[in-house]
Amino acid sequence: MLSRVLTVLAVLLATFIYRSGRLVKHGIFTLPALPSSYYVNGDVHTHCTILQEPAHTLDYCEDMTFWDHLDAGGTVTARFIIAGCDPNRKAWNTVMGPLRNPEPRAYLWLVDTVDNSLQRIELDGYPEEHNFHPLGMEVTPSQDGAPSVLYVVNHAREETTIEHFTISPDTPTQALWKRTLSSPWFVSPNALALTSETSFYVSNDHLMTRRLPFPLAPALPLVESIAGLPLGWLAHVTVNPDGTITHEIAALGVAFANGVAISPDGTTLALSSTSLGQVYFYDRNMTTNALKYRETVSLPFFNDNIMFDEKGALIVTGHPHFPSLIAVAANKTDARAPSWAVSLTPLSNKTHFAKSAHAADRKYDLRAPLSVSEVVPASEEWEVETLFQSDGSVFGTSCTTLRDSRTGSLYMVGLYEEGLMVCRP
Repeated sequence: MLSRVLTVLAVLLATFIYRSGRLVKHGIFTLPALPSSYYVNGDVHTHCTILQEPAHTLDYCEDMTFWDHLDAGGTVTARFIIAGCDPNRKAWNTVMGPLRNPEPRAYLWLVDTVDNSLQRIELDGYPEEHNFHPLGMEVTPSQDGAPSVLYVVNHAREETTIEHFTISPDTPTQALWKRTLSSPWFVSPNALALTSETSFYVSNDHLMTRRLPFPLAPALPLVESIAGLPLGWLAHVTVNPDGTITHEIAALGVAFANGVAISPDGTTLALSSTSLGQVYFYDRNMTTNALKYRETVSLPFFNDNIMFDEKGALIVTGHPHFPSLIAVAANKTDARAPSWAVSLTPLSNKTHFAKSAHAADRKYDLRAPLSVSEVVPASEEWEVETLFQSDGSVFGTSCTTLRDSRTGSLYMVGLYEEGLMVCRP
């Protein structure tokens, strides 16, 4: 019996290495030669600062999103960040483990992008008996002072749910709880991309989760991740007036489906496949929300969360060395895990290559200490540029980066990092 199990695991591992040999070499077997810090627009020590909170509740943040305040004409008059931070992540992480203790609750924070001021958001009306461990989140803009709708993936004790709140510019530090969305389809919700105030895409990262009984967990989820099994998926969810949901599969067969984002014009959807170090791009029907696969771009790391900026560039953040991330999560002495964030900018229609091989062989991202082109070949459709790198000594375990196209400012959080980093040109 044991020999059969080992044979299956060997086959799965060989398949994964065949599909993602470069990523396995550079992201598992080799510690990337990253600098202590690199920021594309200048010296990290003079251009970047790490926002921290004395009680350490602005730690271990997994996701964040811009919250825009618009005037009646739709112009942005103020921009804030809402971040979900869980200082208890090393005791409760339904994706990586462990599942020891879901107490205490995690936190939502409001960050002013003008002066970096911090305010904690209280969950008004949230049931006392409910756990709160935020993962993916997104909020609608506030139009002319009207309340916004905020959805947050919640990895609670018994199941993973999606919490529905409203938040208003008049009381920006209060998120009014409306309802908890629960469904058998919510096997492993991870990230969100809103399509309206009552609908969104949600990724499910695993079919086999850490919630399975022992010994199925942690063994099966680990096999699914390591082997890059295409068992994750993306769904589109509509919230009906009575609080029920309509669930539709949008994309199947995605290994570790993670971050999801919609382009500013609404016609393109991007989806992270973390296990394979790839981003999938889909053409999106804006009327039906149906998706049609278009292309894949490989990354030099295990990509986590993603976002489009206003100019249509996709900002991708990830983990360059998975064993280091595991060591940090396990609280190993002196462990640190590196960070890497890149931008993917669409190449001009005027850019042509004689052959696909010419595009793949070209060198690019040459300003970065460790160029992306040292790890993965160039894309024919997207220009990839490093925005930030660190070996973990300055800022580690990067999982989400936002870029404000108006100011050029960069905001980064780390899965097991203390604080929120802000870099300004």
